[in-house]
Amino acid sequence: YRRERSIPLKSSSAALYNNLSVLRPPERPLPCFGAVHGPSLGLVSAAADGLGFSHRQLPAKEGGVAVSASLLTQAAWCVLPSRVLLVLTSQKGVQMYEADGSIMVYWHALDVAEDPPAQAVFARGIAAAGGRFVCVGTSSGLVLVFDIPPKGTNVTVSEVLEQHRDAITDIAAEPGRVSDGAGDLVTADDAGTLCVWSTGEEFALLSKIPAFGCCCSSVKLWNGVVAAGYGNGQLRLYEAASGLLRAQVDAHARWIYALDLAP
Repeated sequence: YRRERSIPLKSSSAALYNNLSVLRPPERPLPCFGAVHGPSLGLVSAAADGLGFSHRQLPAKEGGVAVSASLLTQAAWCVLPSRVLLVLTSQKGVQMYEADGSIMVYWHALDVAEDPPAQAVFARGIAAAGGRFVCVGTSSGLVLVFDIPPKGTNVTVSEVLEQHRDAITDIAAEPGRVSDGAGDLVTADDAGTLCVWSTGEEFALLSKIPAFGCCCSSVKLWNGVVAAGYGNGQLRLYEAASGLLRAQVDAHARWIYALDLAP
């Protein structure tokens, strides 16, 4: 590993799980970065001359109208074979933009009436999966599966996954190709439960890894292995297909807020 040049952000980042998204466009040597704070997303990318950085703020737009009261909970670029979308989650719903944030492609409002009055309502947890789907978690434990067309705005909710009883914290997908029936999506929640899914025309639950008393804040999936970070500072590696615990790392004294893979 070697450290590359530092990239400054114009604004601070909110203390949220997984609050950094990176897009590595094939035509550009330097990636784009995004982090949310309050009602807006801070974007930074290398300038065309390669010397400076280009900064911009993307405010939360709910149904096309800027609403200052709605706080963003996460932002992530979802890279599909046919297109790249920038997906934002907030207290009011899910927003999908073209990769540069210039055009809103789709807006999905959360159904506030379904939740108890005392419960916070928000969306959180974003992942591209199965070649044409974007999965987004909600505070009620549902995972919304959006079917993304190769182009245009005809995004539809194709399925709702209902295995979690607590707010979704993170969602991760297998970055490479997997054999049919293998787990290629993992969802995590506030209680610490993990669900491993096989994507397709209908998503199938392959294994459910039970909670053990603390939140799972961040997950990744790679080569059939689930890497999970927890509120007690543990990192755990599970076999995706069976849910068996393969390794446990007790090196952090405090909460894990994010983790990533270096393939």
